[in-house]
Amino acid sequence: MQNVDTLIYAGWIIPVVPENVVYEHHAIAINEGKIIAILPSDQAASSFTARLTHRLNTHLVIPGLINTHTHAAMTLLRGFASDLPLSDWLTQRIWRAETACVSREFVAEGTKLAIAEMLRGGVTCFNDMYFFPDVVAEVAEQVGMRASIGLIVIDFPTVWAQNPDEYLQKGREVYQRFEQHPLLKFTVSPHAPYTVSDAPLQAAYQLAESLDLRFHIHVHETADEITQSLAQYQLRPLERLDKLGVLSSRTLAVHLTQLTEAEITQLAEKSVHVLHCPESNLKLASGFCPITQLHQAGVNVALGTDGAASNDDLDMLGEMRTAALLAKGVSQNAKSIPANVALQMATLNGARALGIDHLTGSLEAGKAADLVAIDMQQIETQPIYDILSQLVYSVSRERVTDVWIAGKHLLKSRALTSLDIRDVAAKTVLWRDKVLHSIAEK
Repeated sequence: MQNVDTLIYAGWIIPVVPENVVYEHHAIAINEGKIIAILPSDQAASSFTARLTHRLNTHLVIPGLINTHTHAAMTLLRGFASDLPLSDWLTQRIWRAETACVSREFVAEGTKLAIAEMLRGGVTCFNDMYFFPDVVAEVAEQVGMRASIGLIVIDFPTVWAQNPDEYLQKGREVYQRFEQHPLLKFTVSPHAPYTVSDAPLQAAYQLAESLDLRFHIHVHETADEITQSLAQYQLRPLERLDKLGVLSSRTLAVHLTQLTEAEITQLAEKSVHVLHCPESNLKLASGFCPITQLHQAGVNVALGTDGAASNDDLDMLGEMRTAALLAKGVSQNAKSIPANVALQMATLNGARALGIDHLTGSLEAGKAADLVAIDMQQIETQPIYDILSQLVYSVSRERVTDVWIAGKHLLKSRALTSLDIRDVAAKTVLWRDKVLHSIAEK
């Protein structure tokens, strides 16, 4: 018999690869942070001995969820600016609060709050875009969270940098500091076409090419963005980005609620990855990303929550359900984005977008043991006819009991093992008071 670190016996396993497959009464063998085998429970018992054994016979085990678009520290601004369109939300509320409050400490505590929430919801990797990316990396490293961290670029001065050249230089320094870390990856992340001018966009893309990183940008988020771009550049934003040479398979385009048929074709031809944030788009009334047509065109569509300041949660199970239901409603086709495709968008497609699908995104031998156990033995998920359908349309994040990242047990029976949730909660209240006080002073 082979000795391994961990054996997890599960009632059901959905590996994502092979597609649309469910294993019943199987086990996962894990050693040195990687999946060694997935096999029937009786065979596992006769093939492996383990240092730790988990018998989760009423649970479903899936790959860790991948949140491909976040502003993690903005979780401290959850509920601060509700029921506003994007332009007012940004200029009248969010940017004012950020100017008053954002610091290294704000980012550290906000990121801890976000990671705690994401782990308790089954998220094992997040792709961030915010100030102080070095702090985000430090927190993720401390917790043991897998992350893709944006090296931001914007035209105007902020607390992080004063001009595009400084953003790029500081971004390069952060990348060099953490580039060998096994759980941390990076993207070059210009904020949006309306906040970054031509030369910095091209310089950011050149940095992404030179370091072989993804290029992460908000684009076509609202109709107003299109109107402003036409007035300023006589080009739609995607057309402008294409002329600048920054659309390719390394490009992660967030939102895309305003697309023509020609632009869908263009995205497919350029192999651009689309990061779909349905609940944020709904709350800000930004529009609908046509994921049915994008999927049919062969575009890789992944899911993100956006920041909790505009969502107002980091619930990827909820995002998966919303994406599937919204696609059906918008297309008026009940077969649009079936459950297996929705799950793939929340897992493997996210890994593909971030360029880490060789590491995670599905449960396969040789990949990292990033996995989530969900208790299905509750009345809210009974009776079970189709476990995959039940996952997408019935399961809430409160049913997540256990989470492993690279084989490390970071959520154990709903308890976080690498974060002090009481300390996180206490500091969150302090930051709420600081935000309110800072805004009142202004």
